[in-house]
Amino acid sequence: MEVVSEPHVVTSPHGAVYDRIKAMATTFRLRPGEKVNELELARQLGVSRTPVREALNRIAAEGFLIATPNRGYSVRPLDAKQLMALYEYRATVELGVVRLVCERATDEELADLARMVEGSRDEVESDAQALRLLSLDEAFHERLAALAGNPEFLRSVRSINERLRFPRWIDLKVRRSQTRNDHPDIVRALQARDQATVQALMSQHIEKHLDQVIELTRAGYAEIYTGNALADYAESRFVEGAKELASAEQGG
Repeated sequence: MEVVSEPHVVTSPHGAVYDRIKAMATTFRLRPGEKVNELELARQLGVSRTPVREALNRIAAEGFLIATPNRGYSVRPLDAKQLMALYEYRATVELGVVRLVCERATDEELADLARMVEGSRDEVESDAQALRLLSLDEAFHERLAALAGNPEFLRSVRSINERLRFPRWIDLKVRRSQTRNDHPDIVRALQARDQATVQALMSQHIEKHLDQVIELTRAGYAEIYTGNALADYAESRFVEGAKELASAEQGG
């Protein structure tokens, strides 16, 4: 069970620091509005302040942290207004994606996409299943972006997935009984080259979350301060990666 686009452990020390801190920001292990303590992060990760500062600068440029002159960095807020803006942006990008996929994807590529969504399951009865469904959802949207034939769309969709990962995770948790997989319908419309239908379906797929943004915000804060399984999962992936790397080095 792997979350798509989740940061992976890399051999570069500075890259590994960036990956770890970004995961902490995307999953809100660093809590909303919290001032980032560079010294504490460096101590926690066992590195000097230089790679931490470089990582924070990159992550702020990507929109996950807020840089304030002479005051350092703080964590982006989790609020309804921001979620509305992100979902609005996502809708604009992905409607453009499906239009291009209708025009450019081959029948074979769309058949592969159909096979990809066949194994998806709608029921979400546990955190593990919610994580799996989140992974499948991100993979689907990134595959669509790749089929559009424009790398800028893929870059945008990956960024959107990262910025909406935590809200999407909360959405899957709080609305388990209402979760429905729209992906097969979208793929069928793409295979029919029915641009109007596929854009309508994609719009509905995204916009159904807009009615829930206030609920998502409240539930998100509850999760952040009482558990945060998504952050736990991301951290466990880094621990597993570090163990695998150490084992490989010893074997070599």
